[in-house]
Amino acid sequence: MTLTPTPGDKFSFGLWTLGWNAQDQFGGATRPHLDTVEAVEGLAERGVWGITFHDDDIFPFESTDAERQHEIDRLKKVTADTGVVVEMVTTNLFSHPVFKDGGFTSNDRAVRRFALRKVIRNLDLAAELGATTFVMWGGREGSEYDAAKDIRGALERYREAVNLLGDYVVEKGYDLRFAIEPKPNEPRGDILLPTVGHALGFIATLERPELVGLNPETGHEQMAGLNFTHGIAQALDAGKLFHIDLNGQRGVKFDQDLVFGHGDVQNAFSLVDLLENGGPGGTPAYDGPRHFDYKPSRTEDIAGVWDSVEANMRMYLLLKERAAAFRADPVVQEALAASKVDEVNTPTLNDGEGYDALIADRASYEDFDAAAYFGGKGFGFVRLQQLAMEHMLGAR
Repeated sequence: MTLTPTPGDKFSFGLWTLGWNAQDQFGGATRPHLDTVEAVEGLAERGVWGITFHDDDIFPFESTDAERQHEIDRLKKVTADTGVVVEMVTTNLFSHPVFKDGGFTSNDRAVRRFALRKVIRNLDLAAELGATTFVMWGGREGSEYDAAKDIRGALERYREAVNLLGDYVVEKGYDLRFAIEPKPNEPRGDILLPTVGHALGFIATLERPELVGLNPETGHEQMAGLNFTHGIAQALDAGKLFHIDLNGQRGVKFDQDLVFGHGDVQNAFSLVDLLENGGPGGTPAYDGPRHFDYKPSRTEDIAGVWDSVEANMRMYLLLKERAAAFRADPVVQEALAASKVDEVNTPTLNDGEGYDALIADRASYEDFDAAAYFGGKGFGFVRLQQLAMEHMLGAR
């Protein structure tokens, strides 16, 4: 297996990632702005397949129509020249002061209408550029104070917005699906739809649920103390993994946006194994873009930025190689069988069996030897995990 990225790997980067000038709330920028054309050309040279962007990434919020079109034309030319595709587009409803209480769920009705118009304009651009996914991250859709936000009303306004946008893409004939990106907190104290589970529940209430899925991000789930691989497995099970954001996170803290695998590397290993190979019992693999939503460390110069781009892809390919070796190892296969990992896919009830037959089966309760599980009948999960770790570390 090669560790040199190619477009066939379907790696993509947000222009806001490598283009981040490293300004944070405690200090100013440490790097100059990276021009769109330079960014796309550099990504193409490194085997990157696709790019993504917010509208404000390529033309400033206050741009005139002429300035906006100039930047769009530059983007079109460089993608045509390099073959890099625009695979996803999103809209910035969080940076400008007008969105300080959110876009779709602001208490100010006029702001909500403005947000919808901004998104509609960007949907047109996404369709024009050939993007097939439109991500919605509601980073300001939330609150700091419980009394300040009617959550039921805010969710209804969120639903109203997504329903309207669904009508728009269908009636325009756009080949676009929406992907909600959950996050628990930061920049708001509490953000609506904070986890994969919250977003799945919300999607089920929409008028066009088939148009809306998920764009889960590694750090967003892990900063809530959750297992990202579990969340992705549930999204795959629901048929709702429309897109994915890969990065690194080290525990329950601020959203670090580290290079992929530079946080919880064990969870990154299990995630890549799931994405590439599917679950042992038939959970489908993922065939969409491998999108990196990270930020090059503030310590880095432009050479370090490109090092970080390459590091994301190399980490993914290394973990993909290690996961393939793990799956192919006969000792691992024996350990999986001993741990009965695949038995969870066997229905608990026999074919056609109902509760009457279950109750009549003495072996399932009256004659079942529960005491045998005290001091015996271990599952061997520690051995299985050690094998996984040894493959991850290259010891097998």
